[in-house]
This record gives sequence, C-alpha cells and structure tokens, in this order.
Amino acid sequence: MNQHIGSDFDDFLAEQGMVEDVSAAALKRVIAWQLAEIMKAQRVSKKALAERMHTSRPAVDRALDQNDAGMTLATLANAARALGQRVEVRLIPEHDTVAN
Repeated sequence: MNQHIGSDFDDFLAEQGMVEDVSAAALKRVIAWQLAEIMKAQRVSKKALAERMHTSRPAVDRALDQNDAGMTLATLANAARALGQRVEVRLIPEHDTVAN
C-alpha cells in the first residue's frame, strides 16, 4: 500500500527533505515571471534594464532565468528599483497557528 495516499504534497516534500529547495525554486520562478511581466508592461528591454541597474546584460539574463535560483536579494532589489518597484520580504509561520 502507498504510504503517501491521504497525505498532501507538502508532507511528501518534507519526508524527502525537499521543502526548502522546491520552495526556493518556485519563488524564483514567480519573481522572474513578475520581473518579465513588468518589463513587458513598461516596454523595457533586457539591455535597458541592465543599463538602469548599472550591470551587464548576462546579469539580467540570470535574474530572469526561472531555473537559476542564485539571484541575491540585492540583485532582486536593484532590478525592482530599476522598474519602479520595491521588494517586500517577510517571514510567515510554517504552519497556521493560533496564539493562545
């Protein structure tokens, strides 16, 4: 019998020790997508964004690469600022808990 029947995907990832890796990859995909959508809406090219960020075009390519999880918060903040945005990072409880 399959031990995962009835469990949720988060439980499976936790059992496999993959929660952080999967969460980081998903977050990077969302951030890269958001940056690309803002660039499209503002009609900003990768070259123009690199100039605004005072960086290279390959650095912008890495920031927009959904599979490159190595973007630093500094790079993210720089890209956001160059597009007239700001970054908000916050910690949330791992599980919903009610304060007693």
